[in-house]
Amino acid sequence: MNVKKGNQRLRKRFGDRVRVREEEDRIVVSGRLDSWEDIVEACSMCVCKKGNKHVVNDIVLEGRDPKPMRLPAERDSALEGERPDVLIIGGGISGASIARELTKWKLSVLLVEKEADLAVQASGRNDGEVHPGVDLKKGSLKQHYVLLGNRMYDRVCRELDVPFKRCGQYVGFRGWWNYPLVRLYAWNKKYVCGVKDTQVIGRKRLREKEPQMNPDFQFALYNESAGCVCPYGLTIAYGENAAANGAKISLNTAVLSMEVQDGRIRSVLTNRGRVWPRIVVNAAGTFAEDIAAMAQDRFYSIHPRRGTNSILDKQAAYLTGAIVSFKTVKKEQGHTKGGGILHTVDDNLLVGPNAVETYEKEDFSTEQASIDAVFQKQIQTVGKLSQRDIITYFTGVRAATFEEDFIIEKGRRTKNLIHCAGIQSPGLTTAPAVALYVEQLVVEELGQEREVEKNPRFNPIRKGIPRLRELPKEVRDRLIRENPDYGVIVCRCEEISKGEILDALHSLVPVATVDGIKKRLRPGMGRCQGGFCMPLVAKIISEEEHISLSEVRKAQKGSVITYGRTK
Repeated sequence: MNVKKGNQRLRKRFGDRVRVREEEDRIVVSGRLDSWEDIVEACSMCVCKKGNKHVVNDIVLEGRDPKPMRLPAERDSALEGERPDVLIIGGGISGASIARELTKWKLSVLLVEKEADLAVQASGRNDGEVHPGVDLKKGSLKQHYVLLGNRMYDRVCRELDVPFKRCGQYVGFRGWWNYPLVRLYAWNKKYVCGVKDTQVIGRKRLREKEPQMNPDFQFALYNESAGCVCPYGLTIAYGENAAANGAKISLNTAVLSMEVQDGRIRSVLTNRGRVWPRIVVNAAGTFAEDIAAMAQDRFYSIHPRRGTNSILDKQAAYLTGAIVSFKTVKKEQGHTKGGGILHTVDDNLLVGPNAVETYEKEDFSTEQASIDAVFQKQIQTVGKLSQRDIITYFTGVRAATFEEDFIIEKGRRTKNLIHCAGIQSPGLTTAPAVALYVEQLVVEELGQEREVEKNPRFNPIRKGIPRLRELPKEVRDRLIRENPDYGVIVCRCEEISKGEILDALHSLVPVATVDGIKKRLRPGMGRCQGGFCMPLVAKIISEEEHISLSEVRKAQKGSVITYGRTK
């Protein structure tokens, strides 16, 4: 970049409080500012659109100290002295899918995740859309991998026994005067950018397909390849298949520091002991920059971005059977990508998300203003949309870089390190394809030391827990005769049986918490939000794990449900 011009722009906007310098492999912005929004703006002003240098944020936020990463309570030596070929840091969709692909080789793979389960942060807090790639910039890593990943979803979900629907995406437009410009845009996406299913459909066809969409829409941009999947369900399935093929998954395990010598990671200290890996994969989400700093290979920064989604009762599912939103040709302010209404694989509607820059990497709080803003926008897509149908809501944090693109490459200063960073939307869609590329990088790197052989016992098939509510009556009856626990309904809203809960407790990545069972089977995700079934789930966990009810946790240690008997 032109450092002189960059500093002139910064000085004009922020005075002498901020400056930029260019180093061999990065662009560093430093100084002191009073608001996080100003810091994001300053760093964004220094993005170099050409070349491969990323912005590193060294600006101090006045009056605020960054909150330390939440750490698990566990302190033991369970991993002391482990020497895996590959250490994967992060149990989101990136880490879990990479672990599964690496088990195709004769390698020892260890995945560590600081939370009490897989997919607790961004991978468990998104809308589950499988994007078609129509809104991505040609030439970006996002666009490259979304086209590859989208095409892989039918096979991957079939292998991992995960529900997946290609429901299609409709983006409505008002005013026929916008039609020529949108048609040109669609042509460009189809024939130049490679999003082959992009088309413009007229008002009549739109009304036939989505009768509840705003009648003022004159036409819509349509992509039939768009779909939806349960994001945490897919992540857990990837993890279970990795474990079935020999990978070791260590939950409640945080990376605390690294020992780096001569440009290589020698050891990694965790709260469960010191590990000695041959190669490290950094898939740590919003903390990828922190891991890069530990590894002495920090050449990018993450600026977290919160997004809030609302989940509607199934009685509102008739409003759309697809993914719907609207656009105006006039450019909107801020980040609006992803906002819409999505019909999930579980037949709820999901509304959102918005996009709010945040200083905190683990700020999962939900504000009424965010919900109001999302509904105020999306009621223009479907007029009958109502906040009265909300049964719950959640907020996730995206791991955005200032370049708004992925970073998937070998370490620049540290040799036995691979970064899978900046994975924000559409990271869920791209994960299957990104995992194959990271697999290739790992095998190439390890292959320089010794031959890496294929694993002849690798089995890509994972058989999930039977979803009794979806099975034909005769199949359900047979399963109940074989195992009467399948006939004991615990969650009435989602029709989940005791037998299914016991299956989850005996799975390859078992998590004996109320939230762990909830993510695997959905008890507590219906209209009553666990009001009836949560005590029953806790009781089953207590009995199966041979612990008292007061020892059953909602999630990680400290998330107490009950302190003991009252009578």
